[in-house]
Amino acid sequence: MYSRPVALVTGSSRGIGAGIAAELARHQFAVAVNYYRSPQPAAELVAQIEAEGGSAVALQGNVGLGMDRERLISQTLEKFGRLDVLVNNAGITSPGRRDVLEATEESWDEVFDTNLKGPFFLAQRAAQAMIPLIGQKKIERGTIVNISSISAYAVSTNRPDYCIAKAGMQMMTWLLAARLADCGIRVYEICPGVIASDMTAPVREKYDRLIAEGLSPIRRWGQPSDVARAVVAVVSDAFPFTTGERINVDGGYHIRRL
Repeated sequence: MYSRPVALVTGSSRGIGAGIAAELARHQFAVAVNYYRSPQPAAELVAQIEAEGGSAVALQGNVGLGMDRERLISQTLEKFGRLDVLVNNAGITSPGRRDVLEATEESWDEVFDTNLKGPFFLAQRAAQAMIPLIGQKKIERGTIVNISSISAYAVSTNRPDYCIAKAGMQMMTWLLAARLADCGIRVYEICPGVIASDMTAPVREKYDRLIAEGLSPIRRWGQPSDVARAVVAVVSDAFPFTTGERINVDGGYHIRRL
């Protein structure tokens, strides 16, 4: 059994997920780097982590598929013998960014499978693995971190499926937090704001303007490292009397202003 705590980070071959995986590795976590279609960036991240003295493995899997979710958990346990942290980061934007009146069932199913159903059932399976490990004192406790979005409460009428899936993640976090507290597992939701990533690259010019105009009190783009540091904070023992908490990493965007 591996001596360091182990984290599985979904969708971590690039963007926010890669930032989270790298930061966890710097804080002495072994990391399972999950990718779906990007093996090369995942391999490069694993190599980077190992070059810095850490331990990592790249695991292929689509979180929207049950058999892939099972494989991600089983391969993490086979590699390291433990699982301390799950970071549900994998997510996709709304295909085609269609208006509410033009949204399709196909788009809805695709977004919900990846952004809500997959994270819920992966968290369920991770908890089922963590509970006996805690009971056997092989790990001290477990943590599940759900990476949501300000789109959980900020309307984008051209991304209804994405917004509704992210809104559902708060209730998912609360449900898991309430159920798993007695088991020694804490659950958190992190809501990134406008973060520089592949997902926001197509709308870079729009957000450059909005940020300059004061979209958030802190007038800059968020970086994957900003989200990563929040993840490290909640998986550490810095907040032992919290669970089910939403943490905004958005430059203050969530503050209502007149």
